[in-house]
Amino acid sequence: MFQPNMFENLHHHLVDMRHTNSENNLDMLRDDDHDSKSGTDIMEAPSGNDQDSNQHPNKKKRYHRHTQHQIQEMEAFFKECPHPDDKQRKELGRRLSLEPLQIKFWFQNKRTQMKAQHERYDNTQLKSENEKLRAENIRFKEALSNAACPNCGGPAAVGEMSFDEQHLRIENARLREEIDRISGIAAKYVGKPTLTYPDVSSHGPPRSLNSQQGMAGEMFGASDLLRSMVGPTETEKPIIVELAVTAMEELIRMAQVGEPLWIPTSDNSHETLSEDEYLRSFPRGIGPKPMGLKSEASRESKVVIMNHRTLVEILMDVNQWSNVFCGIVSRAMTLEVLSTGVAGNYNGAMQVMTAEYQVPSPLVPTRENYFVRYCKQQDDGTWVVVDVSLDNLRSSLISRCRRRPSGCMIQELPNGYSKVTWVEHVEVDDGPVHDIYKVLVSSGLAFGAKRWVATLERQCERFASAMASNIPAGDVGVITTPEGRKSMMKLAERMVLSFCSGVGASTAHTWTALSGSGPDDVRVMTRKSMDDPGRPPGIVLSAATSFWLPIPPKQVFEFLRDENSRSEWDILSNCGLVQEMAHIANGRDPGNCVSLLRVNSANSSQSNMLILQESSSDPTGSYVIYAPVDIASMNVVLSGGDPDYVALLPSGFAILPDGPGQYEGGVLEVGTGGSLITVAFQILVDSVPTAKISLGSVATVNTLIKCTVERIKCAVASNNP
Repeated sequence: MFQPNMFENLHHHLVDMRHTNSENNLDMLRDDDHDSKSGTDIMEAPSGNDQDSNQHPNKKKRYHRHTQHQIQEMEAFFKECPHPDDKQRKELGRRLSLEPLQIKFWFQNKRTQMKAQHERYDNTQLKSENEKLRAENIRFKEALSNAACPNCGGPAAVGEMSFDEQHLRIENARLREEIDRISGIAAKYVGKPTLTYPDVSSHGPPRSLNSQQGMAGEMFGASDLLRSMVGPTETEKPIIVELAVTAMEELIRMAQVGEPLWIPTSDNSHETLSEDEYLRSFPRGIGPKPMGLKSEASRESKVVIMNHRTLVEILMDVNQWSNVFCGIVSRAMTLEVLSTGVAGNYNGAMQVMTAEYQVPSPLVPTRENYFVRYCKQQDDGTWVVVDVSLDNLRSSLISRCRRRPSGCMIQELPNGYSKVTWVEHVEVDDGPVHDIYKVLVSSGLAFGAKRWVATLERQCERFASAMASNIPAGDVGVITTPEGRKSMMKLAERMVLSFCSGVGASTAHTWTALSGSGPDDVRVMTRKSMDDPGRPPGIVLSAATSFWLPIPPKQVFEFLRDENSRSEWDILSNCGLVQEMAHIANGRDPGNCVSLLRVNSANSSQSNMLILQESSSDPTGSYVIYAPVDIASMNVVLSGGDPDYVALLPSGFAILPDGPGQYEGGVLEVGTGGSLITVAFQILVDSVPTAKISLGSVATVNTLIKCTVERIKCAVASNNP
């Protein structure tokens, strides 16, 4: 029989709790009041009688928390040690068959309950004292207002008051300060909400943006969902822990189980998730799929050249995670770390996060999530990292994307390799996606497991290349030292991050279409660059457009990355000869490399211009990203100097398949059809950051990007008659 999800069960329980007074609400948190309850924060599956009780709201359902034995053991331990360390929590959890995090939050709640009892007593005393002081203050005010001059009987001035009257005035001022001080203390407790479990059906309105300016930081300009997210409350944390533990169990089964949960196609080329079997297998979780959302589920496995510990560190460090997957993750933030793990690693680590996922085109809306990430090492040594949405905790916010248990399993292999099994399972409204991207998005290639794994594999190869020391001298060009090689790759990495952060439809940016609403229309936005050594100061105009070509992505990628064909589309090179001065391979694909190009133009102002370029390709997409660089700055970089002070304005191309392609020999050959290309330019239009951009500058950039698109279309068509 279908078991209600934990959020629905909690809602029914909260409805009953609202009919009790605040004193009972506080008492409900006491674990010793739950002696008759067992298990975790999940209720039993309803029996026939339970289902009948749904029609009688006054009849409470059975609510399970901990067994009587577990509570007695933890109460006894609490008396001896109210602050157990990681080792003690782990040992106690082993004895009581509970997770260390469940032990942690039980003790936190117990300490909170004891503190609340003391605060209630102190609050009563403070209110009583406050009322007495207010009464005395009123009496002193009346005495002062009636004060009269002893000689004439008129209103008295301070200098005319008697000693006793002056003393009363001084005492009144002192009492006023005391009242203000105590009122401030009392307000801290008088208005403090009673400790109850949150009402997930009608959460209060989110805080205003002004109240979060200190938290927002990088989230400036974010949408309502990301902007309004704050860390979880103390009463939400136990719910989050239980949800994360359940999500971990679900992800492991999703990654390991085959049929009938995952149904292979007739040619065994890929598999799809059976939603009916999924609902039967996982009745608990975040609830039924909301109306208007569609399900996307995918699974992918790959062996990558990176050890398991480094992979776990990348996934659990929000900065490393967003950098490695910069083509997918446009922004991410950790709101609160619930647990840092034990034994000096991420085993048991848990953190609440927000993230925005993108496709490199302004025509595909981003997907935003508020979720918990949980990492745990299994008994066989396998590491599992799972995400699950927490949107139901903040139901006043409407999310267009919910993340069911998704993440990866990481299995250690010899020689520094790891096997990664990735599962993506989301429910999303993809209605706003532009028509030319609909097939790609609906196929799962845009946000699915295959794209995550392909990106990870390519980045692992890039890391391995950066750490390599046995590089033939003939392959490095003008790069003569390992330090110079690392500096150049670090500079190229920053260039790629800058490009990816400004090419998608992130809600941190405001794109303006210059004409109509067609896919070929140019969209522009402006940025002010000040006090950033990595960007030239002034007004930067970013422009982007997406278009379709009836040419396979691989051919388009090879054409755009080849320095010999650059003069056919790059207007700024002014038809000059382009020569590769340095080359750093960073993957098995010959197209995955960092290059330093020199443009020998007939134009004296552009003579010997240098261009830093990184090209990368995987089965789900390709990039060709470049930026003009200063010769003097590059000399410092090539000598192993700090690349962070080299000013860059990246431009380039993102090349995606227009659909899932065809299957050849049981292997998915992505991109055997047409290509979806996004071209993006960043141009410094004024070196004064406070200047206003002119319409002429916008028109020039519009013409530049449209001419570039036309040149690419003509050149590719002539090469593929």
